[in-house]
Amino acid sequence: MTIEKCTFGQTKDGKEVELYTLRDNGHSVEIITYGASIRSINVPVGEGKRDVALGFDDMAGYESNKGYHGAIIGRIGNRVANAQYEMNGKTYHMDVNDGTNCLHGGFVGFDKQVWSAEEQSNALVLTLNDKEGTAAGLPGNIEVKVKYTLANGELGIEYTATCDEDTPINLTNHCYFNLVGHDAGSIENHKIQIFSHKITEVNENLVPEGKLMDVTDTPFDFRELACIAPGFESTNEQIELGGGYDHNWVLSNEPHRPLAMAAVLECDGLSMTCFTTKPGIQFYSGNMMAGETGKDGAVYSKRTGICLETQYWPNSVNVPEFPSKLLRKGEVYNHKTVYRFREV
Repeated sequence: MTIEKCTFGQTKDGKEVELYTLRDNGHSVEIITYGASIRSINVPVGEGKRDVALGFDDMAGYESNKGYHGAIIGRIGNRVANAQYEMNGKTYHMDVNDGTNCLHGGFVGFDKQVWSAEEQSNALVLTLNDKEGTAAGLPGNIEVKVKYTLANGELGIEYTATCDEDTPINLTNHCYFNLVGHDAGSIENHKIQIFSHKITEVNENLVPEGKLMDVTDTPFDFRELACIAPGFESTNEQIELGGGYDHNWVLSNEPHRPLAMAAVLECDGLSMTCFTTKPGIQFYSGNMMAGETGKDGAVYSKRTGICLETQYWPNSVNVPEFPSKLLRKGEVYNHKTVYRFREV
């Protein structure tokens, strides 16, 4: 793997943002230091290449969009009910930025900060020191490192974190994929397979409250590779609540598991297999995408990208029976996810 570096732009407050390009055997991935975000993933297909990751041409696009495109999400990915949780006998109040919920770390999550980057022999490592008080209700000073690797058509993302106080944590990446190309439009022709027979059922605020739902005889049954489009027309209550797919599939009942296959996405001669060590995966079908102008003038409208966010189950801080996502002082958080691309 080789790494190239150039300037990408500046934030509104004047911070420099760099762009790194990872190259290996015809594949390439672009990472910007704003949000440690994946900007592009170029995959050889036939005689050409496809950029299968949605992104923006400049910093204005990244700072104005509300879709978390390609970014590392933290400290707490997904939704926290009523933007509060209890830890060590104390109630903590978080930013309210999604109805009554806190979503993806609040107003100043990891996606809205500039990370430092270090080139290693076979990896790009990005580091963020997130100070206590940066986002409301998240105690302690936390150091997070994300290592990106690219080898043999596999994009690896490895997360580690430490904190000087007990703190909840749930890191993930919010890349939007379209295997036909970032500018190809609807993702409704994609097929997906998810190696799980249960989802965490959500309420009217799209937050799990503790109930698991068996996917048998529902539009959530992707235990075999199947087209996602029919589910959008379903009258299933969970589909109607999410406006499509915006749900966590249960991969394990334990906080950690060995790196294992979680899902397969396939369309137009290309497949992407997702492996993870986390106990859940959020399949989000881009239901709330609002028509942002992306790379090369592409318009990212509703359902033009798919997210497969590996994670702890959402709202775990408020549901004791869910696998814990509490990082204790002195402990080390670890999480690895791999996206493998192959022609089919």
